[in-house]
Amino acid sequence: MKKYILTLIVTFVFALAGSGLMAQDPPPPPGNHGQTGNQPPGGGAPISSGVVILLTLSVAYGSKKVYNSWKKIGD
Repeated sequence: MKKYILTLIVTFVFALAGSGLMAQDPPPPPGNHGQTGNQPPGGGAPISSGVVILLTLSVAYGSKKVYNSWKKIGD
């Protein structure tokens, strides 16, 4: 049990440490940026719903794995 708790703590620490890192500089603003007032840099890809779906599926998968593990220990 201690091994599982230690693994969970180490995974959590690495996940938090890696979240602040960036691999690249942000892209330069488009050519019309600032000509008629400040316009936000381009893009517009809706990634927030994809992130929510990915997180939901990963929580469901992890929950199933934990449930099966507890079920196996109880037998």
